[in-house]
Amino acid sequence: MITNRHGDFNAKEFYRLLKKGGIFITEQVGGDNDRDLVEMVLPNTEKPFPHLNLKEQKKVFEDAGFHIIEEAEVYRPIKFYDVGAFVWFAHIIEWEFPGFSVDRCFEHLIKMQEKIEDEGNIEGTIHRYLIVAKK
Repeated sequence: MITNRHGDFNAKEFYRLLKKGGIFITEQVGGDNDRDLVEMVLPNTEKPFPHLNLKEQKKVFEDAGFHIIEEAEVYRPIKFYDVGAFVWFAHIIEWEFPGFSVDRCFEHLIKMQEKIEDEGNIEGTIHRYLIVAKK
């Protein structure tokens, strides 16, 4: 068995490494992850990994010779109750928020703060998918 969580991989190589009947399990961040939050502060930013979704990645596994035995895709809320927490978040995942800075996004951050004051939070959407594949 090989497991992978949020890491890059080569499906053909993992197929080669597994014994017959071996299982590969991966849970990944999807290409739509945090897109609504990115659009709040960096409108019209290109998706860094648009191919990361269950439909396209399932085909990658099947093309490598795997049989998919379980699959799932989910979109779930992520909430911020503080603009400072959002700023920290955007800084640590710079590949999703390219070029983000407080100075560059200041006006958008002010709007986020106003929304927090009016509604109690700002909400985005995380995107994850799971594939369990058998050789």
